[in-house]
Amino acid sequence: MLGPMQKKIEQYYRDIYSDLTVDREEAAELKEFIEEANPPPDMIVWLRATAFRIGCEFLTDENETNISLLRAINALVHAVETCRMQPKEDLDGSNFDEEAVTTFYQQLFEDLSVDQEENQDLLAFFAEQNTPSTDKLVYTRASAFRVGCDSLSDDRDTNIQLLRCINVVVHAFEATCLQPRPYQLRMVIPPEITVDEVGLDASMEKAIQHLWDLDANRLEPEVDYELNVQRGKKPYWKEDSAADPLFTRVNTREFQQRPTYRTFMALLDNYQSEVGISEEVTNCERVEIWTFLKTIMQTAPMQFCHKYCHANKPDKVPADQGEFLQLLHKIWFQLYHRSRGGREDSSGFEHVFVGEVKDDKVSGFHNWIQFYLEEKKGAVDYRGYIKPRNYNDAATNDDDHILTLQFAWNGVEKLVGTSFIGVSPEFEMAVYSTCFLVGGEENVVSLDTGGEVYELKIKCFTMARDKIGTTFPEALSHYEE
Repeated sequence: MLGPMQKKIEQYYRDIYSDLTVDREEAAELKEFIEEANPPPDMIVWLRATAFRIGCEFLTDENETNISLLRAINALVHAVETCRMQPKEDLDGSNFDEEAVTTFYQQLFEDLSVDQEENQDLLAFFAEQNTPSTDKLVYTRASAFRVGCDSLSDDRDTNIQLLRCINVVVHAFEATCLQPRPYQLRMVIPPEITVDEVGLDASMEKAIQHLWDLDANRLEPEVDYELNVQRGKKPYWKEDSAADPLFTRVNTREFQQRPTYRTFMALLDNYQSEVGISEEVTNCERVEIWTFLKTIMQTAPMQFCHKYCHANKPDKVPADQGEFLQLLHKIWFQLYHRSRGGREDSSGFEHVFVGEVKDDKVSGFHNWIQFYLEEKKGAVDYRGYIKPRNYNDAATNDDDHILTLQFAWNGVEKLVGTSFIGVSPEFEMAVYSTCFLVGGEENVVSLDTGGEVYELKIKCFTMARDKIGTTFPEALSHYEE
């Protein structure tokens, strides 16, 4: 389900395409709209791809109209690149040849498809063979549309394929030549959501709802992934109530295209699941941790988390973002011993997101991405969802964003485990960090996910004096609006 920002942007795109002209005044308004919307870095691919997707709705059998449409799409992409991106530092442009750009595009558009090998050729073309200088970036991207105009036909399906090809070209160009601008959430924490103003329970509920609303990087059920929840069960029922996997399909391209997902997944193979075995953190793994933390801090949920936590606990949470990153590193990634014997065998991140095995039981393991990846490998056996406690609760469906599950991991059971589904890594890090730094051990909140409301108890417990021991949602009730 699209969030408010995405819906607003989609409507704005349609308004732009309605007359298929973007004059100088409209171009300025377009940039102003993008600046005001202030989309985070992980939305850049969506912003550009959506310009093409909605553009397909406006294709006609009139060649001149379609040429105007391509120019309008180019104007939208130009505004996104100008407002939200900047050139990479290593663009020397010494080997740049304008004619080679045109020839290369013409060859790509001949069969109106870009396979995996051609996509690698595209990346190599921009990165190695014909790297544009900073002053040739606009020319390089706009040329894809210029050459595309020559490939338009009177067949709508053919022109849709052409737009998809141009989108692939622009994506490769942006991936090799541009990078996101530093992101800054432009909001001040309003007094009406602070603990002093409304009390801890109400403040936490408002904060977590804000985090949900800010999660522009959440995947969409039935679009980006499909679930098959199958049959429900009670925790003590021994039989397997799910013959098939939980995840029917996941568009894993989204994982690789979104920096927070990509850097999150890089951490998942860094840990020993068995409690009692010392964890060793290599230099490479340290780099991966800091890359992930810095990446999620370029998102709205984590910047809201920082602002909210500092506003409510200024003595505990520093105002400086660099110092806040150090605090996140300590509470999530510093090792401590979970078992007897003094070995540093665990961390908050490992327990919550990766999962551990202790006393022949799975503990932690509350992340849907880890669940999908382990299920795909055959290491997770999904055994059904846990039936709601209240018979008046809404039915558990394949589009639910919160599920209580039973499963086995490498043959070891977890009788009950609740996870958010489809949410971004930064959303979960923000929710759990907020609960740990400001909330209590049990944070009862009502969360509106858009059409459905969940009454949750987000539990959060400390270990090693000042680090996250575990944190996870517990679903109390669930109803449709």
